[in-house]
Amino acid sequence: MNKCVHKGCGKTFSDPDEECWKCCKPRVLTFDEFLSIPPCTNGRHSTVDDTPTVEPTSKPQDTEDAVPPPPKPIAITNGRSSSPLATQTPQAPQQPVSAPSARPPESDSDDPSVVVPAEKTCRRRGCTAASSTNTKSSKRDDEDCVYHPGQALFHEGTKGWTCCKRRVLEFDEFMKIEGCKRKKRHLFVGSGKQDVGEEALQTVRHDFYQTPTTVIASLYLKKVDKQRANIDFATPTEIVMDLPTADMKRYKTTLPLFAPIDIAKSTAKIMGTKVELTLVKLEVASWSALRSDEERTNEITQVGPAGRA
Repeated sequence: MNKCVHKGCGKTFSDPDEECWKCCKPRVLTFDEFLSIPPCTNGRHSTVDDTPTVEPTSKPQDTEDAVPPPPKPIAITNGRSSSPLATQTPQAPQQPVSAPSARPPESDSDDPSVVVPAEKTCRRRGCTAASSTNTKSSKRDDEDCVYHPGQALFHEGTKGWTCCKRRVLEFDEFMKIEGCKRKKRHLFVGSGKQDVGEEALQTVRHDFYQTPTTVIASLYLKKVDKQRANIDFATPTEIVMDLPTADMKRYKTTLPLFAPIDIAKSTAKIMGTKVELTLVKLEVASWSALRSDEERTNEITQVGPAGRA
């Protein structure tokens, strides 16, 4: 009795004309499911493994020992005689340009002299605590911050943190993974000071459009750091903004509005290339400008003109 060597068969046979299964292409995730895949190709049993093999590619000739001849000097003549005036020599390679210095890490604790605004979320990963009232850091000794010092890790369908071993499949479960490190006091504002080397922006381009009840304004500023940015609807006629960016720029301003808004219903959204403000009007009237200090055109338009914020 002979044994068939076709993959997926392995039966013993005596009749060489007896048919067997030879090949298939389903895809499964577990090894047990792989072993239970039924063959899909009809053929005869064989004791010779005729699985095609990959032909080795021909190796290029070894040229490591071959040394190219040095370049010949190029003679430059003055047009009257063939005597060379100078010969061209290889130039020295340019020195590499040093990369810009990396951004210094921000302080891992709040400045005790800085007032933490209300409804400010902790910056540490995995901690969702929010400040309740305007309080100085020196009066928050009872806070207990539970967070993840590592980075989020998504790999082959599993989700977790590099600082701890727990892995889950669902994103909702990932968001519920409790922090693996504790620290006294949350991190709401950091140092609260402008980083050394940051470029202070005086203006940014803005535009807006409106409906009878809402004004949607866009401030065009790229790479705004969502964790450090602060947008405060301070009063119905003013918005206080502090917008640091990942490329070491910062835009701080108090935006005077053309007309009063409902600060409870107005919202702000930070995007990759801009900050979008959705302002709910207190009065059903058209705005001819976004800022109250902009020049009035005496034209009532549904879409506001571009300008500088």
